[in-house]
Amino acid sequence: MLYIRHATTPSTGKVLPGRAPGLHLTPEGRAAAGEVGRRLAGLRRVHAVYSSPMERAVETAEQIAPCVGLPVEIEPGLIECDFGTWTGAGLRALREKREWQLVLHHPSGFRFPGGESFVELQARVLSAVERWTARHQGEVVVAVSHADPIQVALASALGSPLDLFQRIAVGPCSTSVVAYGEGPPRVLAVNTFADPALVGVPAAGDNRNRSGQER
Repeated sequence: MLYIRHATTPSTGKVLPGRAPGLHLTPEGRAAAGEVGRRLAGLRRVHAVYSSPMERAVETAEQIAPCVGLPVEIEPGLIECDFGTWTGAGLRALREKREWQLVLHHPSGFRFPGGESFVELQARVLSAVERWTARHQGEVVVAVSHADPIQVALASALGSPLDLFQRIAVGPCSTSVVAYGEGPPRVLAVNTFADPALVGVPAAGDNRNRSGQER
């Protein structure tokens, strides 16, 4: 599984956009996504490209999918966390809130006002992962999503408690690689901007050992 965070938008690192519609990639972000696609073309064995429904994720996936000769499939389980009333708020102002410390240090006990909890976020992301691994046994798939969904998926794969997921960096247009199959998941790369082929992406059922934040 190749987890790819969407490329940069005009608000990346400035606000908490959440599920607000109408947010698109910058020209630089679109170019970066195209470069990811060109790198993935070298794998020659990607079997599906899934994307969050949000425009910024779909636009990223649309730069990648043609490079591997596949359509973009929308996957609701990859959608950004529902930030509720915090949607669209500036990150500088949010960092002044007392609740922000819960987001950073005790996310398992936090629910965004009027929105989703991190426990719910992780549950739906892992449900989607379970569907993909059953559907694509022995195959490599791309999942284009957002920072928090990818971070909670990586935390689970690492066997890390949800309360520590904020320690995992997932930058815009980064690739993280997890091999799912028999036995526990194996995390092959996190937040990499290098060629994913360099980490030896295995098929999902291959359990042989291989050697490789802003919002």
